Amino acid sequence: MRVISGSRRGKKLSVPAGLTTRPTSDRVKESLFNILTNRLDLSGCQVLDICAGTGGLGIEALSRGADFCCFIEKDPSSRKILDKNLADMAFLMISRVVMMDVAVALPTLVRQGHCFDLVFFDPPYDSLLYDTVPGFVEREKLLRPGAVFVAECAVKKQLSDAYGHLRRVDRRTYGDTALELFMMED
Repeated sequence: MRVISGSRRGKKLSVPAGLTTRPTSDRVKESLFNILTNRLDLSGCQVLDICAGTGGLGIEALSRGADFCCFIEKDPSSRKILDKNLADMAFLMISRVVMMDVAVALPTLVRQGHCFDLVFFDPPYDSLLYDTVPGFVEREKLLRPGAVFVAECAVKKQLSDAYGHLRRVDRRTYGDTALELFMMED
């Protein structure tokens, strides 16, 4: 695992041993960011990385010029690696790690008035969060108009075409992984 491009290009990311997390592969990450650069200018973006694991997606966005990334991760062992990766990349000052369950973290961010330009959502493939999180971030106005919401899921899983004003604009598959991209309409 490495940072693909930007200010930290080529730097290695720490990953946990075992199968407790499923970091996005470099190939999928590179493809995703190629798609994103055609839809969104990352410089200056406010990013949210839900179920962040090692933080690879949010760190990639920071390396490519995002101003800030909030990482949500509840697993303590993943949190340690995420903290190490942020420190190793010198991104501690432009990031925040929220260590709590997504069902608690998202309402907390709403109460604090956060709003994001780009959201990465990569829970375990069998998670019930796929049924609730996209609708919540749209309904509770965690997304700015024109924001991009990226869900990584198993190929056999397909999310709804729309959640209110959050509409799917693309779906790509890579082996057993699918990326579903949504945009927040004005």
